[in-house]
Amino acid sequence: MKVPSLLLLALVALTPLSAVADEALVKFDGAIGADSVSAAHQGAAGTATGVTLNIVRGVQPPAQLWRIADFEAEVMADGRIRATGRGLVFAGGNTIGTALVVTPTGGTAGLNVFATLICENIAPFTERNTNPKGVPLAANGDFTIDDVLSSPPPRSSCATPVLLIRNAGNRNWFAAGIQKFEDNH
Repeated sequence: MKVPSLLLLALVALTPLSAVADEALVKFDGAIGADSVSAAHQGAAGTATGVTLNIVRGVQPPAQLWRIADFEAEVMADGRIRATGRGLVFAGGNTIGTALVVTPTGGTAGLNVFATLICENIAPFTERNTNPKGVPLAANGDFTIDDVLSSPPPRSSCATPVLLIRNAGNRNWFAAGIQKFEDNH
């Protein structure tokens, strides 16, 4: 009788851990494409005197505009992440409407992307990354990330989450997820 009792006790003790692992920490539905400039500064005559780069929690923006058609992501309490993007493409320049970059020889090449979750809204920021080698970004801008974050998310909450989709080459951000809030109605 002691063996079944011990098994039952072990099962009860492990149930909360598996429940936490399956609990979503944060969800994202939709995303914002990157704009490298967040503000332009004007002089007295109305002429531009400079710009402020659109740096998000310490992460540099790309040099060109990007847009994204559709995005969904879910980050679990244990750090597992699944993100699916559609139509992450240039919104300007010679390769507008594609996710291809022009090579020095005049050809085109694809990019790889990875995800970064940052929960802190005041520095220092902790970057919780998927594999920084990334996954391929298709020419039409589609991608799927199914990975585990490099550092686990905070145990209690991620009150001000930012999920960035980043270039695996220069590590600049291309898109930022829009947090999905559960409807309590």
